[in-house]
Amino acid sequence: MTITIRPLHAADDDQAVALWNTVGLVKPWNDPHRDLSRARAVWPDLLLAAADGDEVVGTVMAGYDGHRGWLYYLASAPHRRGEGIGRALVAEAERRLEALGCPKVMLMVRADNEPVLEYYDALDYQRETTRLTGRRLIPDV
Repeated sequence: MTITIRPLHAADDDQAVALWNTVGLVKPWNDPHRDLSRARAVWPDLLLAAADGDEVVGTVMAGYDGHRGWLYYLASAPHRRGEGIGRALVAEAERRLEALGCPKVMLMVRADNEPVLEYYDALDYQRETTRLTGRRLIPDV
């Protein structure tokens, strides 16, 4: 693997959003550029890129609310799959969260996305039985 895990810089945002569109993470009700801006304003060191030179080949957005850590936007470039980029990003996000005193990390996966659930099963994540509810406070689109 010839990548470096580092913070995702504002100059990388277009590449990150293009990657997210390619792998189907962007949904019409979320503005990914706003998501990046908001994350960078709170925990810039938890917004990570896997870079091969100037090319962003993977991302993960982590967050910590003082109770739980969260992972979002884990993605790796389709042409680089199988190189361990996702695993490296998750490991680095977990390392940074643990250094902040985070006792547990969580993530959300759409219920019908069995391949992604199996991916996290292989990383020793446990499927939770809780249900999520949400309410949008600020419309993105």
